Amino acid sequence: MIVFPIVIIISIVMWVYYKVSITKSTDQLYQVYQNAKGRVCLGVFLIFFWINQYLYYQTSISLYIAIAFLILGGIQLYSGYKRTIHYAQELKKRKASVS
Repeated sequence: MIVFPIVIIISIVMWVYYKVSITKSTDQLYQVYQNAKGRVCLGVFLIFFWINQYLYYQTSISLYIAIAFLILGGIQLYSGYKRTIHYAQELKKRKASVS
């Protein structure tokens, strides 16, 4: 299954990209927006990494660890998605008010 490693690598690279882009910006709203997008990438990474680990080992302990990290990844993914939507709307409002 080559799909899992590809998604894992892309998501961790995107997470690092968003974290580095936070340090480059001085706008606080843009920083929290980038942080929210980073959370989405982190959630995707956690979910796909632990699914991949469970499929590789297939033991009961890896199943329990995978379930725990799937829950954590799902929380990160959901929270990041909601924050991304919210801050994207805030950025649009601010852009519209400046224009």
